[in-house]
Amino acid sequence: MTQTLAMWSKLAGLPGGKRLFSAAVSLRAPYFRTVLPAVRELRPGHCAVTAPKWWGVRNHIGTFHAIAACNLAEIAMGMLAEATVPDTHRWLPKGMTVAYVAKAETSLRAVAELPEIPEFGDAGFELPVPVTVSDKHGKPVVTATITIWVTRKKGQ
Repeated sequence: MTQTLAMWSKLAGLPGGKRLFSAAVSLRAPYFRTVLPAVRELRPGHCAVTAPKWWGVRNHIGTFHAIAACNLAEIAMGMLAEATVPDTHRWLPKGMTVAYVAKAETSLRAVAELPEIPEFGDAGFELPVPVTVSDKHGKPVVTATITIWVTRKKGQ
């Protein structure tokens, strides 16, 4: 179990634990604070994160800004990677493809999910992580694939 997953397991069942975990995520990566993320589910190969529609993420037409939605997708991918990639390895974002498929007029939920958890060996590899960002009615508004580069840590 990774350190991140161990912390999630420890906190998620406690009153206010998910909120505390989400705050810790925002402290570790301060830029993510802009979308006020709340981690809802976390396990190897899966993460769900929500973000409210507040004035700080609205664009000129009053919808959830496209780049703010991308930030939410990146948070979901990052938490999935932290829960999935073993502590003997590291990961780095390598690229992101995004499709804006509908107006984001409500709060959002991003779900990152791997179809299959890969083997983590000695060779570095690219791992595409699909993410779907949906509105509060479950309608997809953004789809993304964020590719990460996974390698064994030096000395591991």
